[in-house]
Amino acid sequence: MAGIYNGDPAPASYPDLLMRVRVGSTIHKHLLLEQLLAPKGRSYFAKTARGSSGSMVKIDRAILEAFPVLAPNVEEEQRAIAEVLSDANNLIDSLEQLLTKKRQIKQGAMQELLTGKRRLPGFTGKWTECNLAVLAEIRSGGTPSTRQSEFWDGDIPWCTPTDITALAGGKYISQTTRTLSEKGQKASSAELLPAGTVVMTSRATIGECAIASVPLTTNQGFKNLVPYAGTSGEFLYYLIGTQKQALLALCSGSTFLEIGKRQLAEFLVRAPVEFEEQKAIAQVLSDMDAEITALEARLTKARALKQAMAQALLTGRIRLPVAS
Repeated sequence: MAGIYNGDPAPASYPDLLMRVRVGSTIHKHLLLEQLLAPKGRSYFAKTARGSSGSMVKIDRAILEAFPVLAPNVEEEQRAIAEVLSDANNLIDSLEQLLTKKRQIKQGAMQELLTGKRRLPGFTGKWTECNLAVLAEIRSGGTPSTRQSEFWDGDIPWCTPTDITALAGGKYISQTTRTLSEKGQKASSAELLPAGTVVMTSRATIGECAIASVPLTTNQGFKNLVPYAGTSGEFLYYLIGTQKQALLALCSGSTFLEIGKRQLAEFLVRAPVEFEEQKAIAQVLSDMDAEITALEARLTKARALKQAMAQALLTGRIRLPVAS
């Protein structure tokens, strides 16, 4: 880790963990910082760090002094490179801050819209408290014998908690790492669930959800919610997302936490009576998700572009024109 000390506040004094570099007139301080933080710099320090297993691995003054710095001799070109990379960093910082703000806004909207504290205009505003089983049919999953090869590698997606984790917060699931054959599905308790089902992890990790965009099956680490007519699956997905702590409180098991089908069926929730209001709430939150996803894509692109520019500019592969 490296940064530029601006003199206020004073840095903490950790002589064994912190080294200060006084930058001379031959290199721009921001350019040096980028060199240290670039993949080439990180690789250099990873290879030269001293220490053994069981002790702290660190770099010393000799290693830092031997760090190979590549920079143009012209001060104006150094400054131009530093400004380009600084602008890229500023863009990344602004996108990160905006993304954090949008996520906070969405979290607040979920807490208000999914509890009835905030009502959308144009609806009666009537809500009901009911068991979850009133809103959706609860189905379990299963695993065919792994010793029967004919049960596997068919056309039926078979979802495991790992597949949900791999979505990294994504809402929909259509592909899974493993698949079942029709014979395997029929030979197990892995029910074929219709598209629109909310699949929810119910073992160890509780309450992680996705919406099936195609018919699929799950293993026994799930309790799956098939919405009844009059229940919006999208609303149900967001609703469950706000109930993780309450669901954890229902769990039992000494080896790992698990929520049972009966416990989930009796779990009390609140929901709008009107189907259209459920859909409207889900649409508001879905639009927020889309905005967050677009920002995440912009941030990923900005980071990749900055890394590519740094690689090109800090190695001299691309030179910036400067006034002579």
